[in-house]
Amino acid sequence: MIPSPVRTAIFPVAGLGTRFLPATKATPKELLPVIDTPLIQFAIDEAREAGVERMVFVSHPSKTAIERHVRADADLIETLRARGKARIAEALEAAALDEDEHEVEFTMQHEQRGLGHAVLCARDLVLPGPVAVLLPDDLILSRPGCLAQMVEAYARCGAGHMVAAMDVTPEAVSRYGVLDPVGLEGAITRARGMVEKPAAEEAPSLKAVVGRYILHPAIFETLASQGPGAHDEIQLTDAIARDTERLGLAGFAFSGRRYDCGSKAGMLEATLAVASRDPDYADVLAEWRAEATLPIAAE
Repeated sequence: MIPSPVRTAIFPVAGLGTRFLPATKATPKELLPVIDTPLIQFAIDEAREAGVERMVFVSHPSKTAIERHVRADADLIETLRARGKARIAEALEAAALDEDEHEVEFTMQHEQRGLGHAVLCARDLVLPGPVAVLLPDDLILSRPGCLAQMVEAYARCGAGHMVAAMDVTPEAVSRYGVLDPVGLEGAITRARGMVEKPAAEEAPSLKAVVGRYILHPAIFETLASQGPGAHDEIQLTDAIARDTERLGLAGFAFSGRRYDCGSKAGMLEATLAVASRDPDYADVLAEWRAEATLPIAAE
């Protein structure tokens, strides 16, 4: 296997998950499951597929359950095997990060100071070269995974920073960072910068940035010298925009479907999508569809 030029992945997982309270009062939102797979697991598997060597989790002291999930639990696996649950034990072992194959680092973001600050918290833990940033809230279902697609494209696009991008409607554009494009080359959109959450009439395009990034290592210097932006936070979007003139910026149109699992509606949509691909749930979904077409009885 050819080594990936992107050796480090950063997972910002310090958020409090307020949109999912009370479910996230005790359970980190990154561990909320789509059927039986936590959101963070999808992101980890995507990074593994892309050839990442080191996984850096920017977490919060209140979210120790994430580290327990990420690392192997030898005692639990042994207990499951002893009880005749070998298949479950094997699945659990496969999901955990094997530290003989991947380096695992945790660092804490004690204050909620924005995505840019979360990335900066990982500065001393990354390996040389470009770094990936994966937001677990953005679940992207595709084969190959979105990050693997981006790594392949990054090697030939010639831009320092690459962001995953997708077309959105004018009604939705104000919820995203949006590319200011200057040219299109297949799946690559060359951009002169980004605009954060513009009004529809002011948006330079409908190409929205979603939660996958490959960033030139200079991003850390840019973030370190950057003051607060919107919401008094250090915005990653602002740092990428500052770097664009000297490093270049490319948007990548990935194949696959993205689900906004930071919202309840998006989480439900992702759960239905994953269930629809598994024949074990065919009867349940068929029954639900049949009931959904019935008229609502009057009270």
